[in-house]
Amino acid sequence: MEAILLGIYSFFVWLIFIKFKWLPWNTKSQVIVVIIPIVGIASLILLLNIFAPSSADVRVIKYVVQVVPQVRGRVIEVPVAGNDYVKKGAVLFKIDPTPYRNTVKQLEGKLAANQAAMNEALAGLSQAGASVGEMREAVNAAAGQAGAIRANLELAKKRVAEYRELVATGAGDRFGLEQWEASVRELEGQLLAARASESQAKFKLSARAGGDQAAVATAKAKVATAKAQLAATQADLDNARWELTQTVMVAPANGWVMNLQLRPGSMVVGVPLAPAMTFVEDNYQIIALYHQNELHQVQPGDAAELALNTLPGQIIKARVNSIVWGQGQGQLPVSGTLPQTGAAPQFPNRFAVRLDVEPRHQSIFLAAGAAGDAAIYSQHLKAIHILRMVILRVGSYTNYLIPKLH
Repeated sequence: MEAILLGIYSFFVWLIFIKFKWLPWNTKSQVIVVIIPIVGIASLILLLNIFAPSSADVRVIKYVVQVVPQVRGRVIEVPVAGNDYVKKGAVLFKIDPTPYRNTVKQLEGKLAANQAAMNEALAGLSQAGASVGEMREAVNAAAGQAGAIRANLELAKKRVAEYRELVATGAGDRFGLEQWEASVRELEGQLLAARASESQAKFKLSARAGGDQAAVATAKAKVATAKAQLAATQADLDNARWELTQTVMVAPANGWVMNLQLRPGSMVVGVPLAPAMTFVEDNYQIIALYHQNELHQVQPGDAAELALNTLPGQIIKARVNSIVWGQGQGQLPVSGTLPQTGAAPQFPNRFAVRLDVEPRHQSIFLAAGAAGDAAIYSQHLKAIHILRMVILRVGSYTNYLIPKLH
């Protein structure tokens, strides 16, 4: 761009001083002619770097997923090949599901047995509740029987007293008196037995544990135990079913299968340090690295353009997402020694600027690791942005040139 401007400037100098000789071509004019482009181009470059900074270090970074299975086993099928593009949910490989399917069946049987035990415990609880009712009825019946015997006993005692008076006066029958006395003794024995039955029934009814009647408390404990066993088996079954689904590994997103060495018959384990394959997602982020003093006019939302080496002659429109205000030299690792500054100050690292591609260019394929140039157009001195655009486009077309002989 600078050469083009110098060419245009030289053309006008030739017209004014040589062709039409509108001004004299002397030492003074020659010095002025030389100083003007030097000052102008230097000022232009300085202003461009402030208000439309550029970077020759642009990187396309894609998310890489290390595919690690959740379960271990022998691989029985690998339906993909290396560098295949697959959609999200596509099958990457399958693990032998036999042991996991057997575990599911075993736990389903155990769950059915636990459910039967739960039903039995609930039936026992209902029966215990019914037995409590029966105990109450037994207490009431014993109390009623004791009351009836007590009434008969009072009547018998009254008859004994009457017969004694009659016998004492000689008008009564001694045999009748003896019969009523025998009846009194019999009724007293029956009353004692009825009271004992009533006391026993009340004792059974009053036996409690944790606020409930003993039989009910025992039945509730069995229900709680059966419920806990049922819940534990259900959790084990859910986990076994989940492990069974993990025998089929699917693509986590749209992308490419990379570094595929997996074959049927291989053993895989759920260890992060032993991935089965590498998966590169479609999703990406673009990072441009700028020197620290080039970003004081840059703000999120500013327009930007990209010229990648993999896309000669093509300009990609973007926007500034954010500036990563941090880099490695701003951190001191935890250590028991003093920080090492080196024999000489280290060259200051650059700050990363994240760029978002505009929607109209998001369909363009960007390779992982693609590099190129970028320019950011700030909100100030927009008149000179056109110069940065021209420079970026000229550089993009030069990517067609491949200067090598081998």
